[in-house]
Amino acid sequence: MADGTAGWARGALLILAGLALSATTAALAIAQDKEGYIGEARCATCHKLEQEHWAHTAHAKVFRVNPGNALATRGCEACHGPGAKHLQDATDKTAIIAFTHRRGTPVETQNAQCLQCHKGRQRIFWQGSVHQTSQLSCSDCHNPMAKFSVSGLLAKGSISETCFTCHQQQRTEFRKRSHMPLPEGRMSCGDCHNPHGSVTRPLIKADTVNQLCYACHSEKRGPFIWEHAPVRRDCLSCHTAHGSSHESLLVVARPFLCQQCHANISHPANLLTRSNLPRGAWPDERAVNRSCSNCHSQIHGSNHPSGARFQR
Repeated sequence: MADGTAGWARGALLILAGLALSATTAALAIAQDKEGYIGEARCATCHKLEQEHWAHTAHAKVFRVNPGNALATRGCEACHGPGAKHLQDATDKTAIIAFTHRRGTPVETQNAQCLQCHKGRQRIFWQGSVHQTSQLSCSDCHNPMAKFSVSGLLAKGSISETCFTCHQQQRTEFRKRSHMPLPEGRMSCGDCHNPHGSVTRPLIKADTVNQLCYACHSEKRGPFIWEHAPVRRDCLSCHTAHGSSHESLLVVARPFLCQQCHANISHPANLLTRSNLPRGAWPDERAVNRSCSNCHSQIHGSNHPSGARFQR
């Protein structure tokens, strides 16, 4: 008799729990507004892990503590859109905006959600930039759902690591013996490039390569009394931007770099191989140390009255 009463009691409790759950679901369904927003609390009931990771990000703090506009008060739905249809059928991939290529949401739609808040300033040239025309989405470089980087909510731990996800050639160049101090952490890709858009195709933060280089190498800017034409034209005539197997990021080892232009009579035209050296196999002053720059030391330009050959 006691067992029968206990069984009946458990059954009654299950029925009451089911009714309470149905009532809660109905109440939440009624709670959604006319635009289909259901609230962040309802999202968290299913997406607990995502909610836990997202709670540590800058977006979560801004949305909850100091929302800048009415959209920010929507929490999860500020980015993913109204969740009512997603609540009705979670298998419908078109019911909500997902920031992944696997869900089928168009890249333009994904980026438009981000640009609701993140427009202008550094992203003023995003439209028409090489990243935008290449169908790159914001979520390819950023992960707003977790804090993997110190700033920027990047997909990787740093700007450079994020860029190397696609730019494998540049990662290889930075591993060469002569390279910009990026692997050592003294600079990042963002010091020279603006990934969100620029007036130049390489997305550099200046109108020309030379202006960008002068930001750090101001001593090469001039003006000089005697200017070296390739220096004035483009730094990349002699140097590579990321890394090289030759010293000083040179595109070719000296003296062969100089002899690409200086092929006239006299010593500039002599190919300084072993067979052409004046003393045979003995070292020649034009092939050791800095080669041509042993004498033409002011190769970027000279302000000396007698510096026409860049020797002073």
